[in-house]
Amino acid sequence: MYSFLLILQGRCVKFFSKAIDTMEKKRIFSHFILFIIIPLLIGNILFSSEAGFYSEDLNIIARYQQKNNDRILATGNVEVHYRNIKLFADRIELNTETRDVYAEGNVSIHFPEEVIDCERIHFNLDSSRGELKKVYGRIQPSIFYEADSIERKDANLYNLRKAKITSCTQAVPRWKFSCAEAKFKKDDYIEMWHSVLSIKKIPVFYFPYLRYPLDRERATGFLMPQFGYSGVKGLFYSQGFYLALKRNMDATFNFDYYSGRGFGGGLQYRYLFSSGTGGDLSAYIFKFKEDPEREDLDKAYIIRFNHNQPILLDFSLIANVDYQSSFDFLKEFDNNFKRAVVSNRASVVYLSRSWSSWNLSARVSRFETYFAEANTSSIKHNLPYIALNISQMKIFSPLYFSLSSVFDRWEFGWDYEYRAGTQRRSQSLSLRPELTFPFTTIPWITLSSTFVANFNYYFKSFEPGSVRSPGYGKLIDEPLLSTNYLINMELTGPVFNKVFFRADGSPKLKHIIEPNISYIYDSPVSASDRIITLTGYFFRYHQLTYSLTNRFLIKQNDMTREVFTLGLSQTFYLAPEESPLQMYKDFFEGDIPRFSDIEGYVRFYPSHKYSIDVSTAFNPYQKVFPSLHLAVNLGRYGDPLMCSVSWFKGTNPYYKDRIYDRHQINFTGGVTIRKLNLEAFTVLDFNIQERKMLYSLFSLVYHYQCLDFKADLKIFYFREKPETQFRISFGLGNIGKTTDLLGGY
Repeated sequence: MYSFLLILQGRCVKFFSKAIDTMEKKRIFSHFILFIIIPLLIGNILFSSEAGFYSEDLNIIARYQQKNNDRILATGNVEVHYRNIKLFADRIELNTETRDVYAEGNVSIHFPEEVIDCERIHFNLDSSRGELKKVYGRIQPSIFYEADSIERKDANLYNLRKAKITSCTQAVPRWKFSCAEAKFKKDDYIEMWHSVLSIKKIPVFYFPYLRYPLDRERATGFLMPQFGYSGVKGLFYSQGFYLALKRNMDATFNFDYYSGRGFGGGLQYRYLFSSGTGGDLSAYIFKFKEDPEREDLDKAYIIRFNHNQPILLDFSLIANVDYQSSFDFLKEFDNNFKRAVVSNRASVVYLSRSWSSWNLSARVSRFETYFAEANTSSIKHNLPYIALNISQMKIFSPLYFSLSSVFDRWEFGWDYEYRAGTQRRSQSLSLRPELTFPFTTIPWITLSSTFVANFNYYFKSFEPGSVRSPGYGKLIDEPLLSTNYLINMELTGPVFNKVFFRADGSPKLKHIIEPNISYIYDSPVSASDRIITLTGYFFRYHQLTYSLTNRFLIKQNDMTREVFTLGLSQTFYLAPEESPLQMYKDFFEGDIPRFSDIEGYVRFYPSHKYSIDVSTAFNPYQKVFPSLHLAVNLGRYGDPLMCSVSWFKGTNPYYKDRIYDRHQINFTGGVTIRKLNLEAFTVLDFNIQERKMLYSLFSLVYHYQCLDFKADLKIFYFREKPETQFRISFGLGNIGKTTDLLGGY
């Protein structure tokens, strides 16, 4: 029947060719429909009914097929439909009892979320197990692969031999993995052994083992490595391994190797529980290579820990640890510039509870700051600090009551004083009741009056007459009770304002002038020279502070926003001999002056993305600016264009050339060129005081469809041996980059 239709179709075509010369175009089209298309449709219907095998769940369509008992042989555009599986091939052999099928020639098998093309397949339709040869396939949503052979263990597990894997769709993929053997688990991972990463056709990296995640969620596996070169540390290689423990916790293991210095390993562990308990732990240890010039360093380690947890009786527990065994190691290896130049150690355990107007808190802490220029550290302990406070409780309008009580046991001193056992120590109990009377009846004036009584009990004190220099004297076990009171009155106003309107009568700008004056009287304390203090000096505040603030506000989207602020302030000391200026009395001829520095600031925020902040102070006695800070921000990180400038100058006008003098400028900038898929970022730090660079970073990220390439050039000028460091890393599809555990901008 089928051959007859083919003969009929051929004669129709011959007839149609003759009609081309004699018929009009419309008649040609009608003959085409009548003599060509309709016979083909009829033939296909008749053929399929004659050359098809049907069962309840199995349907075979082919040009030719024959059945012998439970075996079917079909050739010519064969289609096998079985449940949710479709198989297409030039030729098949199928066992209808066992559902085993062998197919060859342009084989294509379709599953609900997967299509596989191959040359040959031996497959069981029921178990979905089988073997495929010369395979090309796609794993949803975007993983493409080819392999010499695949053994399909079940519907979700494949073994691949001599495979190539990528997520790129180009004829020549941007990147691909070539591996000797691979294991694929559906919606989970691909494991590869002896794999080579190629960019275009160029092999660039070899992996003895690699695990590529397929799930969009977090997945366990190796991260893409970082490698580079340092003029001081030599070639280096960083490898990370990510461990997805549970939905609420994970960990990252890092390994770093420096050919010139040694090797190190680290751990980052993060956790979060539904109760509100959460935190993170970072630990790192480094083993140095033997170096005759650096016999003092063998190992170094860093521990950073943050923990937050609600406990019994509605208390909250907070713990923070930032500890490093060697400040020299931190300066040499920490690639975060801000951490490397400011060396601190901190350990704090904090317990707190709040209810109604009450708050109870307790902490045990240790803080240490290292000054490299002096090669010494200042250390402070609180063992413990306990505070019980009552916030403002209304007695009757408008009178409010507050209470603060503190038990504090502390130690403070330089590291050499701790070694000698001469650090300052104190233990005290204080009680501070407070009454506040705010007056707001007049809209353009606010007056707040506060009366405080101070009761301080010191468990130890200095022996009378033994103090020869501030903070140093003979310590005796004689308790000391000191009492005094404090009065604070603060007046804001009268406040003046003016509103400027647009042509249509809507408000455009509001200008507010806000004067402020504050008076503090701290009554004298008897035997103040016997009290042990952190600085060695005892301060009493009897002063007058006055300021003037200008504010400019605009209305934007029915919201009022402050866009410009200008302020000036100064303090007049009525008891200068007990003010903070007493620390510098040796620098003044005659009496201690009464005026503090003049402080001013300007803030300009034309939009949420743009701002200018300037603050400064002027010392009227030394005729210098002891502090000056300028911050300009244009855009934010991630915007097509952003930059930030921070200029800071800080000095003590009385102690010249001290270790805490700073004069520094920082520039941070970034640009994103979307058409070129480029992101560039730079950071520059310059020491103006010493006229030398401290740090510079140049970072470039290139997005090449399914490939992210990042290159960093960092120069650490501040280190004992200035170091130039070049580091590259890349991301491929679902595999993240290895991050520098000691890194950051």
